[in-house]
Amino acid sequence: MARRLRPVGLDFAQDAPIRHSFTTRATAPPEDLYRALAEEVEGWPRWFRAVTLARPTHGGAGREVRLVGGARFRETIMAADPEERYAYRVDETNVPGVRALLEEWRLTPAGPGSGPGPGTDVRWTFAADGSAAFRLGLAAARQGLGRSFRSAVRTLDGRLAARRGA
Repeated sequence: MARRLRPVGLDFAQDAPIRHSFTTRATAPPEDLYRALAEEVEGWPRWFRAVTLARPTHGGAGREVRLVGGARFRETIMAADPEERYAYRVDETNVPGVRALLEEWRLTPAGPGSGPGPGTDVRWTFAADGSAAFRLGLAAARQGLGRSFRSAVRTLDGRLAARRGA
């Protein structure tokens, strides 16, 4: 890992210079989604195609993640609120130009009248700061990040449905 990033708090998800937030509906209940996100970290490559490796570090207080293309991250878990929120800050990376990065997953039970069927509204916020070139690249990547997120949640939802026998 070549670069240490600026440490940020959970408020960075709301006030970062670059903020991409995406929401989609899953049929799985929040507890199943939370378990897959926060407790079954090593399973991420099976449902998030961009992830090639994910493993907990520091007794579950951190993670190591690698992506397709060679990006690597060492992270600190910032929030692990069962069935509600999972957030992590990147502490070290080999990605050029990034200065700070935090990702937050929010899980909200889908209520009556909120759309088709029961389930969970999943919101992923990608909050970052970086050089002008990094910001420009991230702006250009917004649609791809959204597609990747929605595809990952669909795949995870299918895996969880199969596990439940639904």
